[in-house]
Amino acid sequence: MELRHLRYFAAVAETCHFGQAAAQLHVAQPALSYAIRQLESELDVTLFTRTTRQVSLTPAGDYLKAEADRILAEVDDAVDGVRRIAAGRSGVVRLGITGIAAFSHLPRIARVIKRELPSVDLQIRSDMLTPVQCEGLRAMALDLGVLRPPVVGEQIDVRTIDIEPMVLAVSVDHRLAVEPVVAVQDLRNEPFVMYDSRDSAVNDAAIRTCHRAGFVPQRAHEAPGTAVLLALVAAGLGVAVLPASVRSLPLEGLVIRDLVDAGTVELALAWRDGEANPVVSAVSDAIAAAFAVETVGIDMGERA
Repeated sequence: MELRHLRYFAAVAETCHFGQAAAQLHVAQPALSYAIRQLESELDVTLFTRTTRQVSLTPAGDYLKAEADRILAEVDDAVDGVRRIAAGRSGVVRLGITGIAAFSHLPRIARVIKRELPSVDLQIRSDMLTPVQCEGLRAMALDLGVLRPPVVGEQIDVRTIDIEPMVLAVSVDHRLAVEPVVAVQDLRNEPFVMYDSRDSAVNDAAIRTCHRAGFVPQRAHEAPGTAVLLALVAAGLGVAVLPASVRSLPLEGLVIRDLVDAGTVELALAWRDGEANPVVSAVSDAIAAAFAVETVGIDMGERA
């Protein structure tokens, strides 16, 4: 049974009029009548009762009409789905995201994808350091990453979506908590709380900030993740220099203060070099547009 014959049958079954069905299908009426006879011959049943006055469905025709409507609707849905995927409008995208950005940037990312690409299933994997995301991209375990450059290893392209100033996190009873703005050199003798990973881009940015002020930070405590790090700071065990997006994580006993000349840290989208999946490109473009930051690196739309 050809799909074309099924569509012809459905049109005649709907109108119960060969002339109207032929006009609707943009085919000649004799060709339509011949196609229906072929279908009846193939099935070895009579689908229509024909008289000079009217055309009506037989019981077999009634059954086939219901099945044809269902089958054709599923075919149309499948065609539409294939076209959405090819156009980057539908599919699954596995997104890795680093520490603080899961709180500060993920809500906006999720909202924009829901609004702009509602048929895309965004699967989130949070609290992933940059090296882990890069390896996940190369191993095809991730499709996109939201990380802090520089990337680790090869075959990864990036697009900056945010540039954040570094700020100071201290406990509410710390001597600097009363200051609206703090100079970096005022932290010279302070114990620091940092991430325990040697590959932390935030640690590197904090260390660079201290070096520019002429000292090396005293690493007093290390934390496996942002929540623990901030808890240690709130407990008064040290200070931390972090991206400004840390303000999105209010914590009792914690105070965030601006730092003079503290420098900045980037947040970027990352993907495999040569990525050909149009859904990944569409999600990347939607996220970049949502943050409206001039991109750095290779634009996915400009890849060969």
